[in-house]
Amino acid sequence: VQLVESGGGSVQAGGSLRLSCVASEEEYTTCIGWFRQAPGKEREGVAATYTGPHTEYYSDAVKGRFTVSQDTDKNTLYLQMDSLKAEDTAVYYCAAAYGGAWCRVLKMLGDPKEYNYWGRGTQVTVS
Repeated sequence: VQLVESGGGSVQAGGSLRLSCVASEEEYTTCIGWFRQAPGKEREGVAATYTGPHTEYYSDAVKGRFTVSQDTDKNTLYLQMDSLKAEDTAVYYCAAAYGGAWCRVLKMLGDPKEYNYWGRGTQVTVS
């Protein structure tokens, strides 16, 4: 499956951005999420979603500021990022996995090691 991210850019602190991720295959949109990696840091989970039954993961760092959503007709995952902070600066990646019961476990849903397919990433810079 191919994942293509878009929507990154530079924004001032307090601003907003919306990232999009288009998946080439519908079956890999059931367990899908956003991850980020800042320079010198490990890749971390940001927000992820499982469609059956509906489950959402948010990291503590973004809870209340970021919102993950899907347009299933377009095989597209979104990440609405509001109240951005300098510490949100990172490359943001979309990742997907073949859905299963594990996707209902929040700790696993937000763990990058559980995902097999990755986009190339999009840079988000907050100053």
